[in-house]
Amino acid sequence: MSWGKAKLGEVCTIEKGNIGIMKAISGEFPLVVLGAERRTHNEYQFDDEAVIIPLVSSTGHGHRSMKRIFYQTRKFSIGSILCAVIPKDKSKLSAEFLYRYLDFNKENELVARMKGMANVSLPMKEIASVEIPLPPIEHQKKLIEEFQKLETSNNQISTELSHQLELVRQLRQAFLREAMQGKLVPQDTADEPAEILLDKIKAEKEKLVAEKKIKKDKPMPEIKPGEISFEIPNNWTWCRLGEIFKFIDYRGKTPNKSQSGMRLITAKNIRMGYIDEHPVEYMTETDYEKWMVRGFPKIGDLLFVTEGHTMGFVAQIDKKYTFALAQRTMTFQPFNYDYVKFIYYFILCPMFQKTIKANATGSAAMGMQSAKLKLIPVPLPPLAEQKRIVEKLEKLMKYCDQLEANIRESKANAESLLQVALKEALEPK
Repeated sequence: MSWGKAKLGEVCTIEKGNIGIMKAISGEFPLVVLGAERRTHNEYQFDDEAVIIPLVSSTGHGHRSMKRIFYQTRKFSIGSILCAVIPKDKSKLSAEFLYRYLDFNKENELVARMKGMANVSLPMKEIASVEIPLPPIEHQKKLIEEFQKLETSNNQISTELSHQLELVRQLRQAFLREAMQGKLVPQDTADEPAEILLDKIKAEKEKLVAEKKIKKDKPMPEIKPGEISFEIPNNWTWCRLGEIFKFIDYRGKTPNKSQSGMRLITAKNIRMGYIDEHPVEYMTETDYEKWMVRGFPKIGDLLFVTEGHTMGFVAQIDKKYTFALAQRTMTFQPFNYDYVKFIYYFILCPMFQKTIKANATGSAAMGMQSAKLKLIPVPLPPLAEQKRIVEKLEKLMKYCDQLEANIRESKANAESLLQVALKEALEPK
């Protein structure tokens, strides 16, 4: 028996949700909202099988997008910015088959029909005009079984590959942990002790103070044994982060943003280990000089996120370009650049990340003030050993990068194979 075709408005009822999501009262019935997780409500609107489709863009102002559609059965409610598409005759159209088809084709069949320039929405009459394939119901049931088998297999592969990515992450942390404890490369008694390096850094700092290029800090307290969480080799020394870096802090009010002008780097751009070029935001050149009065970042400086769920993310400036930094970010500017790369790796390591999480404050968004950051103890090896450690770490990190790239490629290939299999299954016979 050949496949037919039908428009959704001909074979389904399409009804808008009637629950204001913020007014929902927690209860026993599932409440379908835009997010992946169901909420609950004390009343139900439907008692059926349905495909639930958002009526608004997932990414808001001026963008057409739809992160997900939903399949829901039995008694449930839906938010007022979604609609339920329910087959009229279940002997001819399965709601689960319809869900599989629309989910696979949502970009072409749903997102492409969104309207509006600012407030982008999907009119229900556009949903009604979507034409779908209509195979015999027995074939629909077989296709659903095939989909479930394919997804189960793909999920198993994805779970295994995710496990492998986690193992690579743990491997990175192990390399960093060993490096910071002096276990990654051998010590050399001929190396100039780290205490001499620290004295030189302090002398460079005092020179900048004398030249009135930086302000003189209050003396930092001596590091107590209780502050030290791991042992270091004898020719290393402990110091505080504020002893070896000038802190340029951008916390405070949000800068005025503009359509063009000076590039603005925000906490969103600072990722763990690199600077993401997106999103792209600007501030006016007029505001730039006033905003950056505390100091300007240079090549080799470290950019650090001080607050929020990415607190502790760090990236090194590796190219020359002019930009402004927004709030929730900070620049660590060294008094010379010989030791920056080692400290960069220390900030990446689990010991440092654990320390800042233990000392963060705040309720809505956890954060670290510069005064507390300056006091964090830092292990400082001799400069010659730092260079050996960094060289070794960079090789090991590249090895981990390659492992991750191979695993992610495998995940992408598995997903592509699933999409091909689903496409073939949904082609009319």
